[in-house]
Amino acid sequence: MNILIVLTSHDKLGDTGLKTGFWLEEFAAPYYTLLDAGVNITLASPQGGQPPLDPTSDLPDFQTASTKRFKADEKAQAILSNTLLLSEVKESDFDAVMYPGGHGPLWDLTNDKNSIALIEAFIAANKPVASVCHAPAVLLNVKLENGDYFLKNKKVTAFSNSEEIAVKLEKVVPFLLEDSLIEKGATFSKGEDWNPYIITDNKLITGQNPASSEPVAQELLKLLK
Repeated sequence: MNILIVLTSHDKLGDTGLKTGFWLEEFAAPYYTLLDAGVNITLASPQGGQPPLDPTSDLPDFQTASTKRFKADEKAQAILSNTLLLSEVKESDFDAVMYPGGHGPLWDLTNDKNSIALIEAFIAANKPVASVCHAPAVLLNVKLENGDYFLKNKKVTAFSNSEEIAVKLEKVVPFLLEDSLIEKGATFSKGEDWNPYIITDNKLITGQNPASSEPVAQELLKLLK
């Protein structure tokens, strides 16, 4: 079984002068959940090479068993430092695709033509597409063959407005993800802030926040079995 994980290449948190990128737990938890299940994992990003890590996600308060395992795993670190160029991967080589969050995807992957085309190919092939936290933003501009937005009438979750306000970034992000998903016709729901919450709609899996990243990967494995 071959699964593609796509990470952001964007490292600037708006005009704050601070750094962003991918959220460590949202990569590490799915990575090890899939790896331990015997899955072959390939990593890609828009610019290839080392994707930027959101430094906040590396603080002591946000460490989990998966992040600690990653920090001790030189092989995984080497793989992460050498992601493939997103433009060079193709849907036909994989059984599913997963997007970890962090704020980075709001700026690059949302509008990345290679990412959009890749997701459209996975949908056309009826293969699972999974994303967590801010990464459901990658779905916003995905369309079906008939020209409709893919999100129309789709049940989804993502990092909620209340969570964005709680981290005081609601005026920094380019858009509020919950609002944007609803604008594209999605049926949005959420659980309690910071608690695991995932939604599966046919072959689409979305998770609300970092705590949802491992359940998203587990649900992806279920779909593939």
